[in-house]
Amino acid sequence: MLQKPSYRFVRVLAIVFAGALAWPAAGAAQTFTGQARAVQASAALGTTTLADTGTLGGPTDARDATLATGSVASLLSGEVLRAVTVGWPDQVASEASLANLALTVGSTGISAGTVLASVLAVAYAPAIVTSTVGDLAINGVPVTVTGTPNQRILIPGGQLVINERIVSPSGTTVNALHATVFGVADVVIASATAGISGF
Repeated sequence: MLQKPSYRFVRVLAIVFAGALAWPAAGAAQTFTGQARAVQASAALGTTTLADTGTLGGPTDARDATLATGSVASLLSGEVLRAVTVGWPDQVASEASLANLALTVGSTGISAGTVLASVLAVAYAPAIVTSTVGDLAINGVPVTVTGTPNQRILIPGGQLVINERIVSPSGTTVNALHATVFGVADVVIASATAGISGF
């Protein structure tokens, strides 16, 4: 005589099967993305980066870059430039910062006492993004930093974006300041990228 299968046993099988589907397949590729730089400036003479970590090599890699002072001729100067990116098996953290920024793009002068960007990417969770710009001024006039992502301010021939956020399948990037004068210069100050996928 055949016995009917226990409903409890069927439920247990269903839970185990669902868990197996949710768990990454053995050998599944996991991708760790991390990079930070204090400055990236593109102008007529090319692109210059200052305090750039380069690309994170994997979940056990750590990279940093520092400069006591840094400058790009006729464009910007800053102090205490720092960038770091670190990977762990389940997260990536990246941060970039500098102090006493003096930037001139076209006819616009931009200054800030402190500029910082950081991203923490954790498996199975949204990225945690932070951007800080202290004592920001444009042509000597103080600017209120709202803290909202992608705050835009028009400047002659272009724009300044504060707390710029860029999200892609490979990770999240925050640029504390991104100044553009079209056809003249494109400058990113304090940029951090972190991402983790494949879990």
